[in-house]
Amino acid sequence: MAAGVGAQGGAMGPLVGAIDQGTSSTRFLVFNANTSELLSHHQVEIQQKFPKEGWVEQDPVEILQSVYECVERTCEKLNQLNVDIANIKAVGVSNQRETTVVWDKLTGEPLHDAIVWLDLRTQPTVERLLKRIPGQNKSFLKSKTGLPLSTYFSAVKLRWLLDNVPKVKQAVLNRRALFGTIDSWLIWSLTGGKDGGIHCTDVTNASRTMLFNIHSLEWDEELCKFFEIPMEILPKVRSSSEIYGLMSSGALTGIPISGCLGDQSAALVGQMCFKDGQAKNTYGTGCFLLCNTGQKPALSEHGLLTTVAYKLGREKPVYYALEGSVAIAGAVVRWLRDNLGIARSSDEIEKLAADVGTSYGCYFVPAFSGLYAPYWEPSARGIICGLTQFTNKNHIAFAALEAVCFQTREILDAMNKDCGIPLSQLQVDGGMTNNKILMQLQADILCIPVVKPSMPETTALGAAMAAGAAEGVGVWSLNLDDLTAVTCECFEPKINPEESEYRYRRWKKAVKKSMGWETSEPQESGETSIFCSLPLGFFVMSSLLMLIGAKYISAYCK
Repeated sequence: MAAGVGAQGGAMGPLVGAIDQGTSSTRFLVFNANTSELLSHHQVEIQQKFPKEGWVEQDPVEILQSVYECVERTCEKLNQLNVDIANIKAVGVSNQRETTVVWDKLTGEPLHDAIVWLDLRTQPTVERLLKRIPGQNKSFLKSKTGLPLSTYFSAVKLRWLLDNVPKVKQAVLNRRALFGTIDSWLIWSLTGGKDGGIHCTDVTNASRTMLFNIHSLEWDEELCKFFEIPMEILPKVRSSSEIYGLMSSGALTGIPISGCLGDQSAALVGQMCFKDGQAKNTYGTGCFLLCNTGQKPALSEHGLLTTVAYKLGREKPVYYALEGSVAIAGAVVRWLRDNLGIARSSDEIEKLAADVGTSYGCYFVPAFSGLYAPYWEPSARGIICGLTQFTNKNHIAFAALEAVCFQTREILDAMNKDCGIPLSQLQVDGGMTNNKILMQLQADILCIPVVKPSMPETTALGAAMAAGAAEGVGVWSLNLDDLTAVTCECFEPKINPEESEYRYRRWKKAVKKSMGWETSEPQESGETSIFCSLPLGFFVMSSLLMLIGAKYISAYCK
């Protein structure tokens, strides 16, 4: 696509940029507002830190620097293509949701690494909070938030920081602390930071904190009291499409930041799911199925979340969605590559799976961070079962891809029950959709067609659409008649439904075996000694005595 840009020169219409800050990487992409064509982009991988088991952190400064780098490099590429960057009229932000940052508003420095949405350290915090709820009902706050009490959401991460990081507690007492999800941290930093940066978020990101009332569209005083969060550290909540502030440095200085959507809401917009009942599934680090439910929130009876889908303008109505969230999707491929070392790249995982075309009865439940929808079971941990002497790395690679599809099947089943009308096809996007084996597996396991747009960058596209459509920018029309038709690739089911059901039943059996592995309660004693087992103790002691005796006998014989 970008190769043809140079010939057109700088005479094309208005352009819109999109910052796509995800769990694994940061990207900056530039689109033509008239055609939705992607002109150029740059990507930087982000380091994830695992300081303790179940902990996942990222450096907010590294994230910010990656944004600066991606913007500058993309602008350089556009110049090389003879595209005038003065045509960029706005910038949108799409971000990993729930990930929590607290920083000092006077120095601009983060007070702790960002606690990533996958992080599990807050399970004891969740259990302590549950004891304050009648019947320890995890759904007690759902009527206001649409969410169950879980380690997943920002409020418990913020509570943990206040309880365990003295710098954060002191900064709050000194009225120097600001809280935000990644969008807030980026917008504040990019619009001036300590020198007048704008501290805001949008309704989609706010709806993932457990501090936001999804009906009144405001921070909720009762929720903040429950979590003991001071409201003065919270960002101002804005719509998903309005001018928040201007870029304060770099190649795009003076350009408005005018769109902001949590990544899954951005993908819903980018897939143009503007009608009730339209749904999309994004395959990234995790896997997220969202269904537009219109202007009234629908509460799930089957383990799904109720969330804000978008609000595309200050005076525009808010739209809601039902969401099924899976913690580990693309992350399982990264785990196979980085932790097990069975492949050097994601493409190699696809080849390993393709070479066998079956898991040979092996099932992989990647519950590294517990199980999200529809179970919400933090005690679950990853398992690989059904192994035989015949099993090899190819079968495990296939089972990993199959696991992503089975998890999607579980949340799609829940969504069909809640909505009452089964989806006739599934619209998909995200980095993993480049894996054709995965897409065919998904169609086979769901027994419905899987439809992938030819331009898979729908998350960034959604952020760009929101930014370009904002009042005061007005270079992108969101009228359905004006939206560019998208060409798609369709994957039809190729196996019979009976085989699909058999494999799915076996998967469900594996899921049950993954549950109940972990507890937040400490062991009664400290480090376990081998002498806690008398038979093992006698065995070790007798072995040592025999070894010493052998040495004496050997010395005597000499």
